[in-house]
Amino acid sequence: MNKGKLMLHRSKKPIQIVIKRLWSISAGVCFWSSFFAYLTFGGIVCYNLYKKIVRKAFAMRLDKFVSSQRNDISRSMVRELCRKGQVTVNGKVAKAADAKVSENDIVAVKGVEICYKKFVYIMMNKPQGVVCSTRDGESKTVLELVPSEMFREGLFPAGRLDKDTEGFVLLTDDGALAHRMLSPKTHVPKTYFVRLRDPWQENYVQAFAEGMTIDGGEKCLPAEFSASVNCPDECTVVLHEGKYHQVKRMFEKLGNKVVFLKRIKIGEMPLDPDLPLGSCLEIMHKDVERLLTAKSFKCK
Repeated sequence: MNKGKLMLHRSKKPIQIVIKRLWSISAGVCFWSSFFAYLTFGGIVCYNLYKKIVRKAFAMRLDKFVSSQRNDISRSMVRELCRKGQVTVNGKVAKAADAKVSENDIVAVKGVEICYKKFVYIMMNKPQGVVCSTRDGESKTVLELVPSEMFREGLFPAGRLDKDTEGFVLLTDDGALAHRMLSPKTHVPKTYFVRLRDPWQENYVQAFAEGMTIDGGEKCLPAEFSASVNCPDECTVVLHEGKYHQVKRMFEKLGNKVVFLKRIKIGEMPLDPDLPLGSCLEIMHKDVERLLTAKSFKCK
């Protein structure tokens, strides 16, 4: 009898082991399922929270968004367009002009999508007689030459050209880029085409390379002089700074006189040769860094 009880006891052991193992497995499955569900849910919550934070950081009023990108539409006009149901955000009619939108939203006015640009960069071929200023009581300014479809509030000329000088002027509303481009520390080169009263002389190359002292005792940084092969009175000059009337004063120091001056390059970006005088061309954002490109330059 004892032997029979022992056999019965032994026969129950494998069943108990199987039950314990199944219990362990099911418990483990439940634990890991809950864990991954928690991670997934937490990830979704975090992602949605991140989107809200980013959206809030870059959000602006709809009327401000539209008016900042379209010079022909004022804020009051946006309010009227919203009232008429002619403004959409992500395909839905915008009911209020003070609705918050971000740069990633698709905004359209009368079915025309607005491509958001934080900053704009415009190449202008400035003619003579126009001043590099945002306003002037007597002469026409460079801003007055900007076509309405390119113009936007906040545009200003990054750097200056003399009134009687032609060529490349950069117009932008990006103050940080303008500061980098004009900072004396960056030494961004500006290239000029020059026509002289008298033929250039052989000593000009060395005089420019050494850095001359012009009238008033101002010391100029080393510059590059390249004579024209075909015309004895034409040349190009590359400056790494921007003193008042610098090119003209440097040639006056050498006993010559500039009769025509045109800026043809900023950094590694040349003035478009097909751009007519007084015309503008928008610079693509991917090309903007070329304006700041400077060859290795050592200040003596």
